[in-house]
Amino acid sequence: MADSLEHAKKRLDDEYGQTRRRFDEIHDAMDSVAHATAEEDLYGRLKNLEKSVHKVRTGGWFRPGARGHSRALKKYNAAKAAADGPKVQKFGS
Repeated sequence: MADSLEHAKKRLDDEYGQTRRRFDEIHDAMDSVAHATAEEDLYGRLKNLEKSVHKVRTGGWFRPGARGHSRALKKYNAAKAAADGPKVQKFGS
């Protein structure tokens, strides 16, 4: 069980790191929107921001994006619950 929990934690940290590294794409697109002037194409910049967020959230062919982190988190929580054992609730408490 401990091996499984450690593996799940390592996988969770890995997926988290991969997702966080892609936040720069979102920040760059957001900076582009924030620094736009009245003479620049705000619609196009917002569209680019949406595309960047979508790409990081859903991933692509080779990257699972934030979905990979979501799956790893579910597996980690399941492994953690299994390692803790069943929850016993005392009657009357």
